Order: sequence, then C-alpha cells, then structure tokens
Amino acid sequence: MVTSEAAMSSDVDSALSDLQTHLNLIFARTRTLWKESAARIDPELQVGGYKLLTFIERAEQANAHELADKFEMDKSVISRQVRMLEELGLLESRPDERDGRQRVLTATPAACAALAELRRDHATRLRTVVAGLTQDEIAAASKVFRLLSEV
Repeated sequence: MVTSEAAMSSDVDSALSDLQTHLNLIFARTRTLWKESAARIDPELQVGGYKLLTFIERAEQANAHELADKFEMDKSVISRQVRMLEELGLLESRPDERDGRQRVLTATPAACAALAELRRDHATRLRTVVAGLTQDEIAAASKVFRLLSEV
C-alpha cells in the first residue's frame, strides 16, 4: 500500500519533472529567439554579440573585463565580438577616464532603437501568451523564475 507521504513525494517528483521539461523547452525557444533577434538587428550579428549588446545597452556602458566576467567568456572572444559590433555600427568605444588601459563600451543610438523595437515586440508576444492568466498567476510565475535565476 502506498503511503500518503510517498504519493505526495511522487506527485512532487512528477511536477518537478514537468517543470524541468518545460524549462528545457523555454531554453530552446530562448536560443531561437536570440538568433532571430540578432538577425533582425543585422544579418551578420552573432548570438554572442547580441547578448553582449543587450547587456551593454541595459547597463548603459561596460568594459571588456566586466563582459568577460559576466558572461564567463574568454577576453579574446569578447574582443572579437566587440570588434564586430563596432564594425556593424552597433557599439562605440572610448578610453576609460579612470583607467586608460580599459575601453568604455556603449550602444549606438541605432542599436538602442533596434533593441527598443525588439523589446516592444517581445513584450507584445508575452502579453498575448499570458493574456488568460490572472495577475496572481503571473506574479507566481515571476517568483518561480526569480528563484530559479538565483540557483
């Protein structure tokens, strides 16, 4: 005979398995969305460059050292991506006034405008997807994602 506790544990395991499956699908969809978004900004923009650009734009500025730490990428990879972003006219760099060895990176106005348009489109899609949920359900989902982001 299955105990009530064992049944609850099985239910939790099943629910966690379902959550993990859907998280994997979200991650796959996110990778596709990054690729599509990068291509909308510029057909030559790589996903890695897109992720760096969005971070720099949100932070208002960054340097290569911060990017390497944040994204756990080798500085040579960051350098190549930054160079490509500059060549595409999406990123500007200037010497850091506090440390002349560093360069301060900022998104160009064109990049900021393209990213703002993408964010509006993404927000519209998200609003459509969650239209049937209550505010409490959206808040609960947000809480789960916040907790997962801290793991």
